[in-house]
Amino acid sequence: MSELREGVAARDGDRTERAFAAVMEGVPSASDPERVLAGPLLAALIPAFPPTGPRPMLAMAAGYCVERGADPVACAEPILGGVHQDLLDALEFARRWTATGAAGEELPAADEEIIDDDLLARLGGDAEEALRLVLAWCAIEEWQPPALAVLCRSAEVRRGCSAALLAACRELVALQRHDLTCLAHALAVLDDEPLVVLHRPTGTGFEVRIGGIGDNFQLHTLLAHVLVGGGHVPGEKPSAESVRLATDPEPAQGRSQAVATGAFELLAPDGERIWNEGLPDDIPVVEGRRLLVLDEPTYTRSWNADRFFPHMPGAAELARVLTADEARTWFARTSLGGTDHDRPS
Repeated sequence: MSELREGVAARDGDRTERAFAAVMEGVPSASDPERVLAGPLLAALIPAFPPTGPRPMLAMAAGYCVERGADPVACAEPILGGVHQDLLDALEFARRWTATGAAGEELPAADEEIIDDDLLARLGGDAEEALRLVLAWCAIEEWQPPALAVLCRSAEVRRGCSAALLAACRELVALQRHDLTCLAHALAVLDDEPLVVLHRPTGTGFEVRIGGIGDNFQLHTLLAHVLVGGGHVPGEKPSAESVRLATDPEPAQGRSQAVATGAFELLAPDGERIWNEGLPDDIPVVEGRRLLVLDEPTYTRSWNADRFFPHMPGAAELARVLTADEARTWFARTSLGGTDHDRPS
């Protein structure tokens, strides 16, 4: 690591290349205490490497160190900064490709075999810029593992992410040439988020604070745990094992056989279904609060109780029970209403 840092500082290409190869070879066989020290040092070097250099490999080595105990907060900014820049560059590649091609021409596969002089000329600008854009297009998926390493292990890291990073990721995913679903999900995770939950069959309402929840399957389980298990609404509470799998800081070792059963229908304020396959971020914001309506399930559904992100424990806590007047006020902001006997006369 010392040799690599000194080679980069001196802008000595040969020395840097030798040291980089040695570090990449040494990280997998290093001890965990060594990886704890190396992770932030590796991450700090990412901005110093040229955009057309092996920055994703450097980020993957830093991410691997995070997986073995290095501080995710100390490693996050350079890793996520690199992710953001390559997302923007990949999107610029797509824009230029589309602008210079025939109508209806598909975007190319993310494969470095597409790189040649004709492609670089087609992108325009100087050759180094064009190379940077196409390398970002080809290598963006390599950034996903190190990004997940820091995002899944720190709520502080997730809270520090900009909305622009998530927007760029979703825009690239929409082009359907890269598999960045996990990255998009991780960037959309809500932490310390207040959620107003209305239970339509009883006309009651609750404020629940959620965090670290990777999808609505996990949210569904935890809402049932808090509200049914807490005796606030009727229904069948989830099993202790499904709750443990949703919340335990220690990830499951492989796929479990535990099954969770749906207790509710999840609805948006306008009555549209919110799918279990979706994200808590899909829940609409009304009057400054995300507003979710729970109804009787229309059919029995169950799913594997493992969480989407094994290294990200979820949390859902009942902050308070809404008063009857508060619940009626929130129900009035939906197209659903409460039960007849709970509506004001």
